[in-house]
Amino acid sequence: MSRKYANATEALAGLLHDDMTLCVGGFGLCGIPERLINAVRDAGVRNLTVVSNNAGIDGEGLGQLLRTGQIRKMISSYVGENKEFARQYLAGELEVEFCPQGTLAERCRAGGAGIPAFFTRTGVGTQVAEGKETREFAGQEYIMERSIRGDLALIKGWKADDAGNMIFRKTARNFNQVMATAAPLCVAEVEGIVPVGSIEPDAVHLPGIYVKRLICGAPYEKKIEFRTVRTKEAA
Repeated sequence: MSRKYANATEALAGLLHDDMTLCVGGFGLCGIPERLINAVRDAGVRNLTVVSNNAGIDGEGLGQLLRTGQIRKMISSYVGENKEFARQYLAGELEVEFCPQGTLAERCRAGGAGIPAFFTRTGVGTQVAEGKETREFAGQEYIMERSIRGDLALIKGWKADDAGNMIFRKTARNFNQVMATAAPLCVAEVEGIVPVGSIEPDAVHLPGIYVKRLICGAPYEKKIEFRTVRTKEAA
């Protein structure tokens, strides 16, 4: 059965509501589900908790939802170059749960695997460990991290077939794969959709069982966060 929808608005119809938790793939502007993020913005849902490595940049990606005040809490590993993200956090307008990057990925993977919590050395003796259960294993202290389970996952891939079997392209895979499994519903956008059987089974990065709805968002403008070029004099 085809999971393909005409556009992001139709793919998200009936799935969005206030106070929900979104698990969103991407890293900076690489591999972000930009069409789906735009549709969330246009839907006007508010008080969102968003799980993502970061929040895009100012005015792009999840940065749009920060600008419109739709995000109440971010669970992420990096504020980075998003000035509005930093401003809202420092002003107390945005709740932020910082999480080491690898721990964030594992929390989402564990959520998708039905693992409620796990122990890690990362963050021991730092603010990351405050208020968390600790245990000793083989003479080393570990902190317990709870898995993450959202209401809806939004991801982006490179290619998918009509059944939702998906391939990611190079570093654009980033958090998309684990986010897809960390929620009971996953909506994906890709650059191209091909007939079932066109993708070799061994080449599938994400099985279609995880993808409930799918859109082709092409064409895309390949945006770059920072473009640095040599001056004519330096060349």
